[in-house]
Amino acid sequence: MAPPTAFAGYPEPKEGPHIKYSRKVEKLPILRGLPLVVGGNLVANVGFLQQYFWNDAGFGVIKDLPDIEDIPYRFHPTVTPLGETSPMLPFDQELLESKHVRDEAKYYTVNDYHEMYKTGQVTPLQVVETLLPLITRNSTSKSLYQNAWVDSHGKDHLVLEAARASTERWAAGKQLGILDGVPIGVKDDTAVKGYSNHNGMAYNPSVPFFKEQEESVWPVQKLQEAGAIVIGKNAMHELGSDTSGCNAAQGTPTNFHNKLYYPGGSSSGAASSLSVGIVPICVGSDAGGSVRVPASFNGVYGLKTGHHRTMYMKDTLCVTAPLAASVADLTIAYRFMSQPNPDCPIQGRFALSVPPEPSAKKVMGIYRDWWNQADPRVAEICERAVDYFANTCGYEIVDISIPYIPEAQLAHGAICVTEMAEAARRRTPDWLSLVGAANKLLLSVAAKTPAADYLRFNGLRELIMRHLAFLFQKHPGLLIMAPTTPIPGWPIVPGDQKYGMSDTSKSIHAIQYVFLANFTGTPSASAPVGYIDPEQGEGKIPVSLMATGEWGSEEQLLGWAREAEDYLHNGVEGGRRRPNDWLDIMTAVKERVKAETDA
Repeated sequence: MAPPTAFAGYPEPKEGPHIKYSRKVEKLPILRGLPLVVGGNLVANVGFLQQYFWNDAGFGVIKDLPDIEDIPYRFHPTVTPLGETSPMLPFDQELLESKHVRDEAKYYTVNDYHEMYKTGQVTPLQVVETLLPLITRNSTSKSLYQNAWVDSHGKDHLVLEAARASTERWAAGKQLGILDGVPIGVKDDTAVKGYSNHNGMAYNPSVPFFKEQEESVWPVQKLQEAGAIVIGKNAMHELGSDTSGCNAAQGTPTNFHNKLYYPGGSSSGAASSLSVGIVPICVGSDAGGSVRVPASFNGVYGLKTGHHRTMYMKDTLCVTAPLAASVADLTIAYRFMSQPNPDCPIQGRFALSVPPEPSAKKVMGIYRDWWNQADPRVAEICERAVDYFANTCGYEIVDISIPYIPEAQLAHGAICVTEMAEAARRRTPDWLSLVGAANKLLLSVAAKTPAADYLRFNGLRELIMRHLAFLFQKHPGLLIMAPTTPIPGWPIVPGDQKYGMSDTSKSIHAIQYVFLANFTGTPSASAPVGYIDPEQGEGKIPVSLMATGEWGSEEQLLGWAREAEDYLHNGVEGGRRRPNDWLDIMTAVKERVKAETDA
């Protein structure tokens, strides 16, 4: 089977070995509180303990898999669609129109902001002046919403300057387009001009890593050039090393659907602020589900793009990608962020992703043995959604299999933490001093990865990519379906937010579906499809379904997400649920302006 010619770097479509799914479930010790502090510091300083835990994790078994003996190494899973790179796809009226307008479920969209600015009901400056007190961390004012945002170190003037400029453009009839004046958030590991990156760590101005960024990264630049206003940096799990979102250094963002559950991570602040209406769009990053898992836990939408689609990154798993409260806004954010960078010989070559033709075949593939690893409550909700797609949207459902899924997840995890450890090592000579106990343990163990094992991890990556290529060629239009995460949320344990926690078994289980897209460079989207009763606290827990597509299929995935959005509103009992603390920003703006006028 020959690879398609419309790509560079497309894997040889070759079916992998028929390996029965076998996941070895080990209950690893959970560390929290003072035992975590003591254990983290001990392991960080004792080499033989680091080696013991590296071996105990099972990373060393990958290099002995016989089926990867003659497979070449694939480090960056970059598959580049070739063709026209511009112009950006337009935003048709059907995309922009709000279909889901029930008062109890409505979220303000980018188009809502646009229309209100156009009619003069509110201005960008009024919106920003209302939002900043709600998200700024300081000692004199407390807000429900501020733990989703990090300290800007006095940079609010940058936000106000951008808002004034947008307001002046609107007053002069020279607005830049659909995004002009729309507030957005950007994850704390993503560079924005004038702001510091903390990567979820405690701020230390004496360390050069925390210096102000001289330029915004390319996808953020494109949003800012379109008039979007970055109102601040979103909090995240420290270093992005886990998907709970628990952060002892900066504080943990709230899951507003149920405040006794974690928000997910590592783009935790982004998903938290979207769910409660602070902004319609956030920029996140995703190396192991860090966009999709928090999107799932908070009932919003996340798109993990193809590798290097929005910007070149040296990490072999990570992408910079959008989250949004609606699929229309996810689409708008993606199209702006993925514009080609003429100065980048890698990202700048990506052809436009285009929606499939209406007559294109629609296929969903399910690996049943893998799917069945999900909590039965999660699986049931996702199965109902798949039935809807088959019966209402015309999808054909096919059974598929993927070899070495548990081993591939192990390889993904080893690559991820090894690259994370190397990045951390270069920040300061006393490199573990910047992180908490959980990451001291994790990074010191990860630094033990031998070069030979790292090579073989990437041989397994190529084998899996070849098998996915085989599936995509065998089933044109295929979307690989799974729950976004197999767990029904992540309950908070009291006390964890003081020192953090390390629950490796749960961390591994939580990402057992999302990792595949990072490992293989494929695009993947998460969409909420229902809710389950909680184990603690008040408020139902969102459950999301995930689709992973062929390289270059971002627009196909966004089309599927729109179908999922319709299902959530119209096919799920009770429809979409919005947190009780949702902020009606437009009403808040008008009330503040009226109060100032009356005064």
